[in-house]
Amino acid sequence: MTDTIFALATPPGRGAVAIIRVSGPDTAEVLERIGAGGVKPRLASVRNITHDGQLVDQALILRFVGPNSYTGEDSVELHLHGGRAVIEAASKALIAEGLRPAEAGEFTRRAFQNGRMDLAQAEAVADLIDAETEAQKAQALGQLDGALSETYARFRRDLLKALSLVEAEIDFPDEEVPDNLARTAGPVLDQLASDLRKGLEDSDRGRRVREGYRIVLIGETNAGKSSLFNALTAREAAIVTPIAGTTRDVLDADIMIGGYAVTLSDTAGLRESDDPVEAEGIRRARARAESADLRLWVRSPSQTEGDDPAASFVRSSDLQILNKADLGTLEAVPDIEALTVSTATGQGLSQLHDWISARLARDLSGADFPAVTRERHRRRLVEALAAVEAGRRALDIAPEMAGDDLRRAADALARVTGAIGVEDILGEVFSSFCIGK
Repeated sequence: MTDTIFALATPPGRGAVAIIRVSGPDTAEVLERIGAGGVKPRLASVRNITHDGQLVDQALILRFVGPNSYTGEDSVELHLHGGRAVIEAASKALIAEGLRPAEAGEFTRRAFQNGRMDLAQAEAVADLIDAETEAQKAQALGQLDGALSETYARFRRDLLKALSLVEAEIDFPDEEVPDNLARTAGPVLDQLASDLRKGLEDSDRGRRVREGYRIVLIGETNAGKSSLFNALTAREAAIVTPIAGTTRDVLDADIMIGGYAVTLSDTAGLRESDDPVEAEGIRRARARAESADLRLWVRSPSQTEGDDPAASFVRSSDLQILNKADLGTLEAVPDIEALTVSTATGQGLSQLHDWISARLARDLSGADFPAVTRERHRRRLVEALAAVEAGRRALDIAPEMAGDDLRRAADALARVTGAIGVEDILGEVFSSFCIGK
């Protein structure tokens, strides 16, 4: 981190204002060379940016002195007029002064490496930038504020407490320490294992908020899935015809319901087919139904006699949609909640929307454990829980064997925040960032 970097921090293209961020040891010197010297830290100043004797732009400049900056280094923001010619001219001037264009996530990576935030908080920055719903924003802000990091740090402190009890008995057998001191760590490990299990049980919640709750429409051909898909998305997204098997592939739409991001999927009608194209669409429909967070089982009075092939995918927590109510009635399957709907008349659509909103609120809010937002976090929880359980078993057999298990659990938790063993995952974490952050 000995070089000085820069990047456009606002979206590319024409705009009222464009912000170029600069960070690194040469920041103050470069400001002098482009005609913007004498800028006091944390005081907005207007300066003419020049290069080779030519005026680049009149800019508003904000200067920050490390370590009290986002990256922990000397840094500056150049607030320019947002025309492409201005941005290109300013970028050429900075490159001519020896600065390097930043890589994706490099500013936040420097903030992490300079101790301005831990790894979980750095990931929250990316999530906050990508947030499109209030729920995504709130989740990212909670993680950025340190809620997840503090929870993992507390778990690690409990582990180290238990480890100290184990090692005290092993390392000082001739000292005046209580008998069976190591076994007093048992209740601590029992509570910790319980907390880790709760975190794993709740691990899908953070993913659902961050990536979108997956709702899939399934059912036989001509059940009205595409019409319902269009009604829920409020646009003519899917082709609707009376011909069975019109939908041949999975059609996705990203929508917002009740303040939560939802990926709604229309799928091919489930039936036996010799058509290879339709058969592939049916295979994809079955795969999407298996992985869904919620299945809306669409049924209609016009369905053929016999078993509905979609029934095998439906769980008791799903919802059956008794569709085409304007054409007749249909008896609901027992033990699965049902709503009567007609996309032709609008009957039941508002009730369906309210039902989905309530379901999202139930599934995605109200948990005590901070949301586990990434697969990386979940893997560390799995490792930590397995090691804690192994250490707990060892306490009752041979306490001296528990130490390695507890250290392994502590290391797994520390990897979430980047306290140890971080080099192998930095690329994975920061590769998803946008340039300029």
